[in-house]
Amino acid sequence: MFLGPGSGASMAEQDPASEADGQGLTLMRTRGYPLAFPAFTWEVRANDRNYHMQFKKKFAFCLTKKKYAGNAIKTAKYNVFTFVPLNLYEQFHRMANVYFVFVILLQTFPEISTLPWYTLLFPLSCLLTIRGLRDLIDDIGRHQSDRNINSRPCEILSGKSFHWQKWRDICVGDIVRLRKENFVPADMLLLCSSEPSSLCYVETADIDGETNLKFRQALLATHQELVSEESMAAFDGEVICEEPNSRMHSFTGTLEWRGETYSLDSERILLRGCKLRNTDVCYGLVIYAGFDSKIMRNCGKIKRKKTKLDCMMDRLVIIVSVVQTPPALVHLTWGCSQEKHSYLSALYKHTTPAQQAFFNFWGFTILLSIIIPMSMYITFEFIYLVNSFFINWDLEMYYAVKDIPAKARSTSLNDQLGQIEYIFSDKTGTLTQNVMSFKKCCINGTIYGNFWWTQLVLISHVISALQGPPHLWSHLSRAPSAWSQGTVLLS
Repeated sequence: MFLGPGSGASMAEQDPASEADGQGLTLMRTRGYPLAFPAFTWEVRANDRNYHMQFKKKFAFCLTKKKYAGNAIKTAKYNVFTFVPLNLYEQFHRMANVYFVFVILLQTFPEISTLPWYTLLFPLSCLLTIRGLRDLIDDIGRHQSDRNINSRPCEILSGKSFHWQKWRDICVGDIVRLRKENFVPADMLLLCSSEPSSLCYVETADIDGETNLKFRQALLATHQELVSEESMAAFDGEVICEEPNSRMHSFTGTLEWRGETYSLDSERILLRGCKLRNTDVCYGLVIYAGFDSKIMRNCGKIKRKKTKLDCMMDRLVIIVSVVQTPPALVHLTWGCSQEKHSYLSALYKHTTPAQQAFFNFWGFTILLSIIIPMSMYITFEFIYLVNSFFINWDLEMYYAVKDIPAKARSTSLNDQLGQIEYIFSDKTGTLTQNVMSFKKCCINGTIYGNFWWTQLVLISHVISALQGPPHLWSHLSRAPSAWSQGTVLLS
């Protein structure tokens, strides 16, 4: 039998056969047989932290970690030990840095060097340092954000009463009390609330951007039985459900309590990041915490973001490197043919033709390397950094109603501001055909559109009017506004 989503009543009340199946499932678990549903391997016992702490799982070679994650989150990229190696690894994904290091390596050969190699190493070090400091500032902001979120207060059942603790102290299996306007700290099973029939209204703006309220409802059994803190402390139900996943609108599991099995679905679950609205108090059992919660499963790993300007500069570096090759070959041919000149005789005195060709080619490559100026990249970094401070200081972007200033959360994506790639439009009613063609639009008093096409349509209408009946031409002559706008309405 499939344990699918239900209405919240016990399976024994719904069907006598369901009670037998539920007892059979419990009997199979107690005798050590595999579960009837292999996917239901996530077991959560209420008010029993010691039970969850004993489980471990492998994550790398022979290393293990706790199966049930804590509720503390970390979105920062670096720490004290990983900042230098990881940041350098990311920075050398830029083609310009690789090119500059290659030129410095060529400068270490005295036969072809134009400058001491350390004179080029200094500006490259300045470039890497400025970028590293900029990334460090961004990551410090992530650390502060993580610290603020992990330090949010909440009420956790400890013993026979609720105590104020922090989000990072929440563990799987804890019972948490939420009040109006509180954010849900973890994915929880709604046990009961102060509303009739244990309804609970939540706002999911931080998850899907929708501000309309959604309702959740607790099981009838928990709504009727869990009416006091003593009953909450005595609650020993066990939830058997699917492993943590990223499916935001899907949940399947069962609650076993007092010998009965209850079906659970997504309508019984409060997701982390939701905000409690229009409900004074509600109680929930933590199912997934921290990185096991659905919203954190959807975040994924933090990846290095590249702007369009960065991508264009990388392509230009590759193109310039390729373009440098033909001139270097030309100079190589010319240099080999000038051995009779005295100023080159000292260089070619103790070299073979192959060595001479090698030195000529790479020597001229070094001379042409100034096509990619390192100072330009250093200037870019200063512009990015200072511009982010200007955004933070901009009083015209300050929202006085809620006392919220502008904040540049990233100092490397400033040039992406204001860039529009796609325009999405919508209309009320039903579209008979999902094909929309752009005609024209007015932005800040400036009209944008394909005017030559509208003029062509206007001319075609005029020709048709001249060839048509007289009343059509009189209709056009009475509509001067249509001529100025480039559109004609024919009836």
